[in-house]
Amino acid sequence: MRIGTRSSKLAVAQTGTIAKKLEDAGQRVEIVTVSTPGDRSSAPIAEIGVGVFTSALREALLAKQVDVAVHSYKDLPTAPEHGISLAAVPPREDPRDALIARDGLTLGELPPGSVIGTGSPRRTAQLRALGLGLEVVPIRGNIDTRIGKVTSGELDAVVLARAGLSRVGRLDVITETLDPIQLLPAPAQGALAVETRVDDVDTEHLLQSIVDDEATRAAVAAERAMLAALEAGCSAPVGALADVVEDLDGDGAVIERLSLRGIAATGVEGDSIQILRASAIAEKHEADKLGRDLAAELLDLGAGALSR
Repeated sequence: MRIGTRSSKLAVAQTGTIAKKLEDAGQRVEIVTVSTPGDRSSAPIAEIGVGVFTSALREALLAKQVDVAVHSYKDLPTAPEHGISLAAVPPREDPRDALIARDGLTLGELPPGSVIGTGSPRRTAQLRALGLGLEVVPIRGNIDTRIGKVTSGELDAVVLARAGLSRVGRLDVITETLDPIQLLPAPAQGALAVETRVDDVDTEHLLQSIVDDEATRAAVAAERAMLAALEAGCSAPVGALADVVEDLDGDGAVIERLSLRGIAATGVEGDSIQILRASAIAEKHEADKLGRDLAAELLDLGAGALSR
């Protein structure tokens, strides 16, 4: 089984976790690296658009150069791709954001005027809205490059996804894991998407049986349904986090339901940032409807003015 991945250290590490699951189940696998337009560009993510890290992998899949493609789920466009099936969503890594700051400082300990780097409009909006007097600047580059901007003294801090740091074995550099109340993660952050061709039913069933995690799939489906209904791309100032939680039914029995929190930021390009917030709960099988309903609530609050 040929598994396609981007060539970055993080992407290869992520794909390695899927390869190991398949190998442990008795499958023979080969990891195939594919160069993507996103890897070849130095422009900000918000400028080069949705799908720059996924299009080449999907093309290789459809051309039968690989049998499986592994993506960071948050990088995928929300619209389905003809001929491709989402075969599995493995158990999710910790979806929270992480701070890497000089001198071991936490976010609240950084003095006003500290320069903090991120490539995410979502993080930028939420950091600025905290009112800590931080200067937030855009950055690009792989994990090591971003960490290096702090250790070299170029920046006082950077914010990265904790999941990525975990997958490349760099949790030791985190000075604070940020509470979602401060920074709500991107939809599908920490999750992987494992795709195959719709006509390759055997591979699809194999991936479902070995790799898929029902709770993660439901949570991420709700988050991405919200993103899609807002008509916002993966680089928009939108955050979402769903969890499977215990609740009581009408008879007092304990059941599992899906809880979703969402935010949308407006006024990101100016000095009047507003963070719109909403939350809701629904049955696990209603993930898509839950996401769309929460998006409708955010739109009613004014999310139609999103800076994208």
